Amino acid sequence: MHVDGQCHCGRIRYAADADPALVAICHCTDCQVLTGSPYRVSVVVPATGFRLLSGEPTWYVKTAESGNRRVHGFCPTCGTPVFARPDSPEPQTYTLRIGNLAQREALAPRRQIWCRSALPWSKDIGTVPSFERQGTGSDPTR
Repeated sequence: MHVDGQCHCGRIRYAADADPALVAICHCTDCQVLTGSPYRVSVVVPATGFRLLSGEPTWYVKTAESGNRRVHGFCPTCGTPVFARPDSPEPQTYTLRIGNLAQREALAPRRQIWCRSALPWSKDIGTVPSFERQGTGSDPTR
């Protein structure tokens, strides 16, 4: 399926061809720290179908627990993490962040990885009170 995405401010824009079967939730501690969230949801796409349409990301190289080096692309203006790729001159894949994609509703996760690092509460939030928007009803965080 064709997907397109952008960072929060719109400086970085890209398009790709993605297979919805490859959408995954990653619970690794690197993803937790890099997103400031309990996990990251992404989809791996072939580099041949990935196109950077505008902007130039700021790159950050991290070494995973496995020893693999991953290059993460962020918007230099708004700081949005947009994608990652292997640390090689000609990467074979890009890993896109689902939250940046216009088609995110159609890209439900199909698997979870690094579950040994999952925060215990992150897999069962169905009983946590929910509100349509912040500052509505009896939401104490307004």
